[in-house]
Amino acid sequence: MKIFVSTLVAAPLAEVWRAYNSPEDIKVWNTASPDWHTTASTVDFREGGKFSSRMEAKDGSFGFDFAGEYTRILPLQRIEYSFGERQASVDFSESAQGVTVTVSFDGEETHTEEQQRGGWQAILDSFARHVVAAQG
Repeated sequence: MKIFVSTLVAAPLAEVWRAYNSPEDIKVWNTASPDWHTTASTVDFREGGKFSSRMEAKDGSFGFDFAGEYTRILPLQRIEYSFGERQASVDFSESAQGVTVTVSFDGEETHTEEQQRGGWQAILDSFARHVVAAQG
């Protein structure tokens, strides 16, 4: 099952691309809710390079590493990666209104499709807010 989420970021493409792939930015925007945060992020941004983000509940009750490997990078257009046995892609499409960022990912069996879409959408919306706020 492929799941899609999308958001419009009112910022220049180069800045949207940079913020999506910057470990320092990822630690700020990579959260689905205020009671979670990303405490560490590493990015080897090249095909075959690995990435990892440590996501934790702020109360310390739970945490996990979201990690994978970049499989294809088309600069300023598309990122493809694997995480475990699953695949995902991120598309960047520029328009007069800004940049539409669309993430497509393989769903998993533990959570419902609605739960997965909701979590990934919340993270993507957090990303959009972060980029716009950084623009001043």
